[in-house]
Amino acid sequence: MSSPRTASAASPDARAGVRRGVAVLVLVLLAALIPLLGPGAALHGTGEAAAPGAGGTGLLRAVLFAALSVSLGELFAGRLAAGLPGAPGERPFSWAPLANTAGCLAALTLASVVATGNLVPRDLGQIDLGGLYASRDGRLALLEVNAFPLAALCARSRRPGLQLWPLAAVLIAEALRAHPSAEHGPLTGSLLTLTHLTCAALWAGGLPYTLRTLRVWRGGAAGAALLGRYARVAAVLLAVLTATGVWSTLRRMPPGTVLDQLTTTAYGRTLLAKVLLVAAVAVLALWARVRLGRGGDPLAAAAPARAEVAVLGAVVAVSGLLTALPLPIRWS
Repeated sequence: MSSPRTASAASPDARAGVRRGVAVLVLVLLAALIPLLGPGAALHGTGEAAAPGAGGTGLLRAVLFAALSVSLGELFAGRLAAGLPGAPGERPFSWAPLANTAGCLAALTLASVVATGNLVPRDLGQIDLGGLYASRDGRLALLEVNAFPLAALCARSRRPGLQLWPLAAVLIAEALRAHPSAEHGPLTGSLLTLTHLTCAALWAGGLPYTLRTLRVWRGGAAGAALLGRYARVAAVLLAVLTATGVWSTLRRMPPGTVLDQLTTTAYGRTLLAKVLLVAAVAVLALWARVRLGRGGDPLAAAAPARAEVAVLGAVVAVSGLLTALPLPIRWS
């Protein structure tokens, strides 16, 4: 039987855990509202029409991107932690099996949409699974449906690092799906998207795992070294994200039309919102780095880093919405 002193000492930690759980749930719900409610706001006054079920498609893409981020981020941040000399052996509980399962469900639902001719199925009889093999988008959807369960099995095995390969297959499938063969320069576009998605997943997924590791390690010199190492790599990831994002935008929006389309098209408006969110993330990352450099205590930098995680979640949600909106107009 626990003593009153032990119970009173444990209660603040328990309450803090409950508050964190509630905060995470609220943030997840708010992030889900972005792709669900976003198409109407983005399309308002543009004269464009979204595909049926654009909100649901955007939400499913956001779940798929989040699953990739969590699993790849754990591998990335775990490798950073393993490379620290004298680092503690403790590691936080892995979220990868759950994330890969969620990614599989999202991919399966998206495949059902592809199997009905990119329409929202109203009953099971409308879904032509055999037809998935007959189209490029269908084969890519099937690849994602099979890759996520394999990644989940690898995550639960004795060699969780093997999930890197099926997750890489999902990244490649997403890059190819975003750039159909009829597009001008599809290979260049796919390579840009692949690089952009990979860097985004490592950045968005690596930070939560890094912060969870700091909590397990309870700060200290090893925690400061880990957060500093992540911050240095994240700076490179941000630079690559910016370069590939600008290049991709200029491929879809000619330079002379960018400013106009950022406010007059649904794709441009959503892209502008994403850019502003990424800028906010960069400011929060810089703030965390300054606090870490001044005090050397990783726990002092945790507050802006946790805010950075929240805004990164919004970036993932907006990215999902972006994939469901009409492509920008190629003005000549």
